[in-house]
Amino acid sequence: QARLVESGGGLVQAGGSLRLSCAASGFTFGDYVGEWFRQTPEKEYEFVAQITWKAETTDYAEFVKGRFTISRDNAKNTLYLHMDNLKPEDAGVYFCAASRWGGHNHEEVNYWGQGIQVTVSS
Repeated sequence: QARLVESGGGLVQAGGSLRLSCAASGFTFGDYVGEWFRQTPEKEYEFVAQITWKAETTDYAEFVKGRFTISRDNAKNTLYLHMDNLKPEDAGVYFCAASRWGGHNHEEVNYWGQGIQVTVSS
């Protein structure tokens, strides 16, 4: 059974850092683009970051550029999101996702994590 399990969320003060991890199992992780989305209070999925199959390319939503870094370790079947200089407006539930072709589109995600809370205090 394909699974993505996030960890590393929690509470951090504004200006602080947090590293989210996403452990994949039950499928060939290296065949999938890794993505992170944030869910809004309206339950909409907002694209955050993407990394291609062997980390050939990365791209980011404008609101996280220069502050967040997406990475992956295919040997460990793990996707990461390192978040620096966190702002209160960064808070929310973050989901990792695996997509065969990527594209920043939540409707084309093949596998989803369960979501993990990130809270930023001011």
